[in-house]
Amino acid sequence: MTNSMPTAAELLGSRRRVLVTGGAGFIGGAVVRRLLRDTDATVFNLDKMGYASDLTSIEEVLTSLNDGADERHVLQKLDLVDAKAVREAVQKADPDLVMHLAAESHVDRSITGPGVFIESNVTGTYNLLQAVREHVDGLSGERRDNFRLHHISTDEVFGSLGGEGRFSETTPYDPRSPYSSSKAASDHLVSAWHHTYGLPVVLTNCSNNYGPWQFPEKLIPVVTLKAAAGESIPLYGDGLNVRDWLYVEDHVDALLLAACKGASGRNYCVGGYGERTNSEVVECICSHMDQLLPSQKPHSKLIQMVTDRPGHDRRYAINPQRIESELGWKPRHDFPTAIAKTVEWYVSHYAKKTSK
Repeated sequence: MTNSMPTAAELLGSRRRVLVTGGAGFIGGAVVRRLLRDTDATVFNLDKMGYASDLTSIEEVLTSLNDGADERHVLQKLDLVDAKAVREAVQKADPDLVMHLAAESHVDRSITGPGVFIESNVTGTYNLLQAVREHVDGLSGERRDNFRLHHISTDEVFGSLGGEGRFSETTPYDPRSPYSSSKAASDHLVSAWHHTYGLPVVLTNCSNNYGPWQFPEKLIPVVTLKAAAGESIPLYGDGLNVRDWLYVEDHVDALLLAACKGASGRNYCVGGYGERTNSEVVECICSHMDQLLPSQKPHSKLIQMVTDRPGHDRRYAINPQRIESELGWKPRHDFPTAIAKTVEWYVSHYAKKTSK
């Protein structure tokens, strides 16, 4: 990242009111924390407070800031499936920017219960689009010119790669799971509302995120916490599925750039140059755990190969050239450094929780 990278406050400019959906989730929470810490904007956090929602990290930031910071974080507890509640929440927030991160995102859960993913990711996005469209119709002047709805999506909508190539903004959609197909549908709705109704939107597709505060059902926190507890570490199939890992704070950099500087109707792919097989990631975590929590046997001895999940995409990788060349984004963290920081955080954080 160059030194000329604008701050969050500089990016927002005159935008004073930001609505973040899914702001109590992993990536949404990182966005909310950045906005509260580095700007004086009021953040309206729309979240249904489901099983993966957690306000702890946001509360820690608010505690560290000056008096009055609490007033800049407004929690709006509701489900996007409730169209009337969404409309009222958007009216109350009166936003200059909407960042839509709310989504059901766990592939295994989508396989066993796809209906929730269709409701949240498709119907919920539709309800938000309709409410925001009505809101934008009431704006004028600079507020209307600067307004954006930023829809945050995933690289999984592109399907599975072979051994060569990377996803880009022109890659055809080819979703393979109920989760990725529901996200693909939401992407198409956002694009259609832009082309049909002129809604000013920006869309980003990111690779796998990791970092502190991720709900412990995803690969990196699962492996770290099972290793810490001396429990068996599951590894799907042959362990050679490849993901492009993106540190969450680098993703927040990209999201704010795209939301504030991206052209209306433009889409950007965001990847972290962090391609690793699942086996390599698990072995790396175990190696760090050997140093952090030494035991008689290497933690890698806990790895157990398990039956592969249905429709498990073989490889994801992203070419982020567009967001780099047009908006000046570069990841600030490399995988070896950031994964070490992440593992240390989980070990420290959960050790504190269990000691209370």
